[in-house]
Amino acid sequence: MTNRPTRYRSALHHRIPGGRDGRRMLLVALIDKIGTGLWAASTALYFTYVTGLGIAQIGILVGVAGGIGIAGAPLAGRLADRFPVTRILIAAQLLRAAALLALLTTDDYILLVLYSALGAVPDRATNVLTKLYAARAAGPERVRYQAINRTVANVGWAIGGLAAAAALSAATSTVYQLLLVGNALSYAVMAGLTFTCAEPPAPSRVVAKSAPASAAAGNTPEATEATEASPPSPWRDRTFLAFTATETALFLDDTILQVAMPLWIVHATDAPVGLAPLLLVLNSVLVVLFQVPLSRFGATTSAARRLLIPLACLFVAGTLALAASAADGRWTAVTALVVGAVALTFAEMVHATASWELSVALAPDDAQGAYLGVHGLAGSTQRCVGPLLLTAVIATGPLAWPLLGAGLAASCAVQYRLVRAKAAERSLSVPTVTVSEH
Repeated sequence: MTNRPTRYRSALHHRIPGGRDGRRMLLVALIDKIGTGLWAASTALYFTYVTGLGIAQIGILVGVAGGIGIAGAPLAGRLADRFPVTRILIAAQLLRAAALLALLTTDDYILLVLYSALGAVPDRATNVLTKLYAARAAGPERVRYQAINRTVANVGWAIGGLAAAAALSAATSTVYQLLLVGNALSYAVMAGLTFTCAEPPAPSRVVAKSAPASAAAGNTPEATEATEASPPSPWRDRTFLAFTATETALFLDDTILQVAMPLWIVHATDAPVGLAPLLLVLNSVLVVLFQVPLSRFGATTSAARRLLIPLACLFVAGTLALAASAADGRWTAVTALVVGAVALTFAEMVHATASWELSVALAPDDAQGAYLGVHGLAGSTQRCVGPLLLTAVIATGPLAWPLLGAGLAASCAVQYRLVRAKAAERSLSVPTVTVSEH
């Protein structure tokens, strides 16, 4: 009886990769998405009713901020190879809060665009930094940790969205401002929690610190020169750049589900408009239920590579279902849309699992941050280009969906071949990473 509490605590400790700090960072992710859910649901309304912007002005503001925000991913990755990732995360969180609160101080359009852009850079940076923290802290269990993190994030989004929906029933300027302040406060709380987390080992900084010691030990000039050489650059790695390009295409699942599907329902099908938010709820529920169980199928690099085959099939099935939803009849449309949403949601989860493992495995240890920063450009670029591409698909009509599915399947095939080539070059060995429990 006396040993049972100890065994229970031990099991609880190992349930979340990364130990105590891993659990704290999951709490940070939950708070992040709750706050973001509060603000995301009211952003357009805030700019419309509080600052008095028109639809075209809001569109330009969002587009400019998104374009400038693309720089956040590679910048964060480069910094994380030189400085503690937790400290950069804290700075990013505080900058997000400051940029958001700055919106309360002005109605000037130029300043609103500037503050929104300043907030978009650390926002995109945070995505890369949290992934890098997981790679360093969770080590071989990084895929499972990222799956848990994504599940927690979806729960946070749901909580924030529901809270915003309840608050927006009042529909006053004060409510919009309070939602903005609530999101800013969530960033401050996140910074405080991140400050309590231990810094995980960073291979790039370990290599850098070992250079003087090697020279002092009297190593040969050749060895000293190799140690002091600059780390590899992802911008000169053609294979990794091609991998990132295919990732930009595969990240389209996000925009299909959140942007294209609601527009498609309204403009091309007989399905009721109210189905659109229900499909997004279905997406969140499926992610919460299945993202963690699916992560075990991508726990190694070879397993993650094999996932690209079912991923291609899911993309084809989902886009064919969307094409079929344009047929006459309400129930035919509803059935096809549900099938498409389920297939594309599983594509989203399978791609997330494969992407987490492959992007880290393809990155050299001494330039992990820089490589993951470049990989982060895939998601950021897709957010800018994806809506334009998919609105063109919708305008073209049902036949465009199978063509898109074929293109996504081809991207999977290209990526499958790229990873095999890299495996032959580097054997895709993944070092075990330990994390301090202090």
